[in-house]
Amino acid sequence: MTVAYLGLGANLGDARQTLKDAVVCLAQQRTITVLAKSSLYRTAPIDAGGDDYFNCVVKIETTMPARQLLRLCHTVEEQFGRERPYRNAPRTLDLDILLFGDSSIDEADLIVPHPRLTERAFALVPLVELDGEVIIPQLGRADAFLAAVHEQRIEKVATCQCPMQGAQRAANGGDVLAASTKNNCR
Repeated sequence: MTVAYLGLGANLGDARQTLKDAVVCLAQQRTITVLAKSSLYRTAPIDAGGDDYFNCVVKIETTMPARQLLRLCHTVEEQFGRERPYRNAPRTLDLDILLFGDSSIDEADLIVPHPRLTERAFALVPLVELDGEVIIPQLGRADAFLAAVHEQRIEKVATCQCPMQGAQRAANGGDVLAASTKNNCR
């Protein structure tokens, strides 16, 4: 079994729901166990136009080799309507292998650790949220790279969609956590 981290992102359609559904889809694979999921984050597109992205990272355990996991990621993307009209095009779903155990892979269509992991807050911040001591092979601790991405806009998204959340948030002076706790949201 190999522990891997996958980055998920979307900015077309109901991106928040797509990410939730994609995590469920991954969890339904017999060769994957989803161990943890980061919070949901909203981020500005990097090197691209379009709407903001929603992003998260999942920690999985898998019996698949990295190349088979990549094929599965592409299949799941296609199931969610992913098209690739041009580089960095807006997308219904993007699944990236960020880390695959302690492997370093450098092939034409598969590079692990992800080649821009240390340059992208949308991948690095949720990764460090899941494991503050995670090591990026040949580079060191992931949290050591947070300072380099601190100027990129990234905000944690409240996931509670309770009908009374807005009213209770106002009653609590804008405290989303207090509102969520009162509604027993998780």
